[in-house]
Amino acid sequence: MDAPRSIGTFVVWDYVVFAAMLLISAAIGIYYAFAGGGQQTSKDFLMGGRSMTAVPVALSLTASFMSAVTVLGTPSEVYRFGAIFSIFAITYFFVVAISAEVFLPVFYKLGITSTYEYLELRFNKYVRLCGTVLFIVLTILYTGIVIYAPALALNQVTGFDLWGAVVATGVVCTFYCTLGGLKAVVWTDVFQVGIMVAGFASVIIQAVVIQGGISTILNDAYNGGRLNFWNFNPNPLQRHTFWTIVIGGTFTWTSIYGVNQSQVQRYISCKSRFQAKMSLYINLLGLWAILTCSVLCGLALYSRYHDCDPWTAKKVSAPDQLMPYLVLDILQDYPGLPGLFVACAYSGTLSTVSSSINALAAVTVEDLVKPHFRSLSERSLSWISQGLSVMFGALCIGMAALASLMGALLQAALSIFGMIGGPLLGLFALGILVPFANSIGLNHSKSSRTSGLLKKSRSGDSKFSKDWETSCLQGGHPYLSLEILSVVICTMAVICENCFLVSPNYPEAQL
Repeated sequence: MDAPRSIGTFVVWDYVVFAAMLLISAAIGIYYAFAGGGQQTSKDFLMGGRSMTAVPVALSLTASFMSAVTVLGTPSEVYRFGAIFSIFAITYFFVVAISAEVFLPVFYKLGITSTYEYLELRFNKYVRLCGTVLFIVLTILYTGIVIYAPALALNQVTGFDLWGAVVATGVVCTFYCTLGGLKAVVWTDVFQVGIMVAGFASVIIQAVVIQGGISTILNDAYNGGRLNFWNFNPNPLQRHTFWTIVIGGTFTWTSIYGVNQSQVQRYISCKSRFQAKMSLYINLLGLWAILTCSVLCGLALYSRYHDCDPWTAKKVSAPDQLMPYLVLDILQDYPGLPGLFVACAYSGTLSTVSSSINALAAVTVEDLVKPHFRSLSERSLSWISQGLSVMFGALCIGMAALASLMGALLQAALSIFGMIGGPLLGLFALGILVPFANSIGLNHSKSSRTSGLLKKSRSGDSKFSKDWETSCLQGGHPYLSLEILSVVICTMAVICENCFLVSPNYPEAQL
């Protein structure tokens, strides 16, 4: 290739495909607004009546974890820095295992709706309030960025209307979240993860055909040094090494999977603890599948443009625009398929935004409304939850508008998200894993107030149930020794605070 090829543009069929994705998502919300008698209680609206099963929840977890930032950012990372990004497969295993075996049993057994309820049971109401406020502020900030950043990237390459996409995304998410609650969020995620896989598949298949087979793509990647799977350099400041990805990535994503309301709310909505655990492990397969698709797309990018980089040739203005550029290049003769990829990217956005809106409504009702208005009926709480969904949806759209005016806010917000996520993870881990920690500091006394809350709020006939609840609320995990846990907590604090959580190791840093 001596010069960059001319690329296609968006046509009517591409807009039709994108609009169909939005309409189907909205229709799912309408269905669950009336199915089974509608959202009669806050439990129905926020937790799906705690009747969800493993497979849809697993797919929902996968869809919301893989935002449009990932769809656009991961292939460009692989294109620029190689397939070492695939080591995240190991990270995902550790994240899911820790979440399923350490955090899930505690949250599920307590029957809580907001993860921050645990902080009051374990420490005090002020710690709970602090966690809740931090979550609300940071989630609104991050969700606005998740809406705006991909819209900007796609607009600059495809000409796809920027504010039309931003408003449509926010309005559709708010619509089906408000009408259908958690069930609508989960089942739209199931639909959207299918769109994500289809979008990736269309790009991979066409790239393989155009480049003359998968062997050509792999040979180009090998000759260009992009099959760099193993790099054991211990320097934590290097962009991608085995250690930064496995250690740093595990702590970063455990703060999301293990204690973040948006993820925890889905898996504790399952009808049994077994189903909840299964949802996490099935979701692991989904994470591996999406990661594989992202890495293959990145290698296809390199094979296509390794001797004529669109970025250095000024055909795109940022790395996250490389995937849309590739799509319009190789799929320009297939009307509708570029629209399918845009639907793929926005499916990631919709799933992330909808789960955030539902989680924001949940923590607001459970942590800020119910403690002060105890006489409210379940029906009233359900209406309040729906109203809060509308309010938070509007705030997220407004945050997207703010992000457009303050470019530096993007990186700052993502850095703050990482810096706060680490301490919150440490706080939950401290409560669950260290028995001699309380709201004041570290000692060997047991809180009588916590014991009182335990007796009032939970009941269990079996010795196992009593031992479990006492262990979790007063500190300590029934399966792990104190010596191991002390080492884990100390290591976690050092790593999260000093090395990995704010390093530019993840595609989100590129937007």
